[in-house]
Amino acid sequence: MSTRPTSTFTTTTFEALLKTDEQIAHLKDGDYSKAASPERFESARAALESKGFKVTVAQNKDEAFETLKTLIPEGVSLNVAHSTTLEEIGFIDYLIGETPYNNVRSTILAEKDLAKQAELRRTIGTTVDYFLTSMAAVTETGAMAHGDFTGSKVGGVAFGAKNVIVVVGSNKIVKDVDEAYKRTVEWCIPAASAFSRAVFKVPGTSMSNYELLLQANPFAPGRIQVLLVNEALGF
Repeated sequence: MSTRPTSTFTTTTFEALLKTDEQIAHLKDGDYSKAASPERFESARAALESKGFKVTVAQNKDEAFETLKTLIPEGVSLNVAHSTTLEEIGFIDYLIGETPYNNVRSTILAEKDLAKQAELRRTIGTTVDYFLTSMAAVTETGAMAHGDFTGSKVGGVAFGAKNVIVVVGSNKIVKDVDEAYKRTVEWCIPAASAFSRAVFKVPGTSMSNYELLLQANPFAPGRIQVLLVNEALGF
């Protein structure tokens, strides 16, 4: 039986944002909100492995939550980039409580001076033993793509963290790197802007940094793991 906590982030799921933000009404019922077919799922899984990424498959949120815990050793330092996917599987609620990790996220959020908090994100936030995030897109050719505004997400993935675990739903599977960029710009940024309006009360967000992961680093095999979930998660 799963011990997955019920997510408390119910107002910032994609479905919830659609109901409260008319600026993303055009995204309703879009293909990028739907789980991939079994054929596309398997194609992406095999392609990721062919590019050197270690892939673990989970069939649903419960399995994703339980599997993710097994991928992180006790005692390691851990941080997460903001991820609706990680919120939806209950992992952020899990981190709010007692865990067997050195939870760097809690240390960063405890600093209320925003300038000092930003410095902590730059230093201890991106150089942890394990950095957890999601992606904007995973291609059927085995690449992954994501972006951010400040660099705290792409920096940890590209080089800073000792290990990276990407948790990603099958709705993010696309054909190739061209479509990965299209999904990021036309789908993820509008959805992230709706999130920013709801949480931070700002007009929206934009992307300063865009990162393509075309293959695993041959000098650090196994550094980036992918937990590929066979249902739609996040945006």
